[in-house]
Amino acid sequence: MQQFAALALTPPAVRPPSFPDRDFDITKFGARGDGRTKCTDAIRRAIQACSAAGGGRVLVPAGQFLTGAIHLESNVNLHITEGATLLFSRDPADYLPVVFTRFEGVECMNYSPFIYAFEKQNIAVTGPGLLDGQADEEHWWPWAGKAHAGWRSGQPSATQDRKALFDMGERDVPVARRVFGAGHYLRPNFVQPYRCTNVLLEGFRMQASPMWELNPVLCRNVIVRNVDIFSHGPNNDGCDPEASRDVLIENCTFSTGDDCIAVKSGRNRDGRRVGVPCENVLIRNCTMKDGHGGVSIGSEVSGGIKNIRIEHCHMSSPNLQRALRVKTNSYRGGVIETINFSEVQIGQVAESAIEVDFFYEEGEGGPFQPVVRNILVSHVTCDKSKYAIFLRGYASDPITGVMISHCQFDHAARGVFFEHVKTIAIADTTVNGKPLSYSANQVLNRS
Repeated sequence: MQQFAALALTPPAVRPPSFPDRDFDITKFGARGDGRTKCTDAIRRAIQACSAAGGGRVLVPAGQFLTGAIHLESNVNLHITEGATLLFSRDPADYLPVVFTRFEGVECMNYSPFIYAFEKQNIAVTGPGLLDGQADEEHWWPWAGKAHAGWRSGQPSATQDRKALFDMGERDVPVARRVFGAGHYLRPNFVQPYRCTNVLLEGFRMQASPMWELNPVLCRNVIVRNVDIFSHGPNNDGCDPEASRDVLIENCTFSTGDDCIAVKSGRNRDGRRVGVPCENVLIRNCTMKDGHGGVSIGSEVSGGIKNIRIEHCHMSSPNLQRALRVKTNSYRGGVIETINFSEVQIGQVAESAIEVDFFYEEGEGGPFQPVVRNILVSHVTCDKSKYAIFLRGYASDPITGVMISHCQFDHAARGVFFEHVKTIAIADTTVNGKPLSYSANQVLNRS
């Protein structure tokens, strides 16, 4: 058991950005909070004036302000006050021209994220107001091509665009030539700082996103704090730090149509080309309700994931599929290592409390075997699940270095499933009231 002591990680060295004590009220630049007048230009003017003055707060006062894409500048805090709502336009043209972004972990030129920053420093979006993406079964969500999201036969969808983009990534087509946007159907993310340093996302509420909600990409020193996210559309991940370093996510509440939090680092060849891991991430004191995973690692992990700590969270819903989920395959590859999942209370999940699965999407047969090692699950309780623990590697590439310690899993309908797992250590852990044990090369499917 001593070999696992080093998995106790220290928090990432994050610090919030600071801003000059200057306010720029968007109504002074022509914005009208009537919910009908587009305020995109007024907000842009306020941001530019704030930046030119050396920084400060751009204030969104009480009211409903309709807008298209908002692009932040360095040293700007976009502050949505109490009683204020930013309503984001349902017209895709309001998110043009295209910007340098990512879609599902592959770089491209696409519709601008609703709130976007590229290569900026010291930026923030703060609350307590509301960000409303206004996506629904008639707007944005049908582009996913799924009937439950409003798509109907004969309507356009992202199916061909998604395939074309992934093919471009595999062929190393220059990003400047991977142009989507008008006439295409790749949904934009909601809030995406890209290659930014010193980022604060704090205290606001979010709903109805087209795609992923919070997606810092290739960023350093990121704080996500006291954010309340409710968005149940397709691929509506709550917070996806991607190829970023030194990230703190705390005191947030998630109820989503996909993963509540997903740690990512790029997809397949394009993720390997960029080659930047997501590392030094602390997730604490969060509440996860509906979603595919409370905290997921992947599936876009081709750049690697390391040093992730999840602690003191509460996860529970009949519509939450899994609590901790590691999802990868032999086309992603990548090294996933040093994951601490501790002091977590799980009420109920529909599938697995703890899951590591190498068969996500494309599964086996690819040339890039994933590596998963040094996973510590400790002081976790779960009241109800299908599987307490589900670990499935490949015969040629087993899961290694898993430690399960001081855990209690009750009312697990099918017990545990272990296949192609080695160097696993179990201590003081029960499943359905019985001590859990496992020996190397044993296939265990307790039902």
